[in-house]
Amino acid sequence: MSTFDAATAAPFAARESFIELTARERARSLLDAGTFRELLGPFDRITSPWLPLQGIVCQADDGAVIARGTIDGQAAVVCAIESAFQGGSIGEVSGSKIAAALELARRDCERGKIVRPVIVFETGGVRLQEANLGLAVIAEIQAAIVALRRHVPVVGVIAGMVGCFGGMSLAAALCTRLVMTRQGRLGMNGPEVIEQEAGIEELDASDRRRIWQLIGGEQRVATGLADYLADDDAGEIRRAVQEAFAAGVPALHRTQAVDRYLALLARVDTQTISPGEMRVLFGSAATGAEPARTDR
Repeated sequence: MSTFDAATAAPFAARESFIELTARERARSLLDAGTFRELLGPFDRITSPWLPLQGIVCQADDGAVIARGTIDGQAAVVCAIESAFQGGSIGEVSGSKIAAALELARRDCERGKIVRPVIVFETGGVRLQEANLGLAVIAEIQAAIVALRRHVPVVGVIAGMVGCFGGMSLAAALCTRLVMTRQGRLGMNGPEVIEQEAGIEELDASDRRRIWQLIGGEQRVATGLADYLADDDAGEIRRAVQEAFAAGVPALHRTQAVDRYLALLARVDTQTISPGEMRVLFGSAATGAEPARTDR
């Protein structure tokens, strides 16, 4: 007889997978119950003017959901990217929605009304069909994060299987705090791009175990490049986001610690360093401990 009985299964049955939720459902799950209010939703029909010219069917929200509501009773805005549309890529409209939402939150904060911002990343980066416009608006998102994080923590969530890459990985890095699942991935270039450009000798994109060792959520948290490792459970991710806001604005953001990271990079032997050694070296940046040298 199986030992996996109803009592054992109960905790798992009560969980709701965050990864399996749509962007709209993710935003709703992060906000206090009954407070979700979508801005520029599908019925506003603000779509990309460029995709139809290339024979691509638009999505009514252009793959970005912007929702206002509250988190722990405090005003909040959630920007959630939909991976099911064009791989979560950022175009002129979707990127402008995110940048504008962050700008409005900044204006509210400057007037003394704090708005808690959350960005749910699920994106390969810029939408190639709108390359220049997409790159420009990603830069606007990055600038908006830097301006906003002076007033309130900007919290990023990377949970799903698409991960966060390209210019949007820089936007994620600029966030005050990052919540990741073990399934999530964060990197400047995706594995397929690295293999294509540098060859399979550099990285085998089919070696899933190796990829998650290098850029998976567990590794990113262990190396201090993300802050909270959560299971794929909507409730747990919501609690991690709440904790991230409760911690307040840090005296020094991760991206401001330039000298610290340059010193750590100087210790890296790129030919021989292992994921485990990266944890020892970069994990020390988060704890303030003095790392052992890893160059050989």
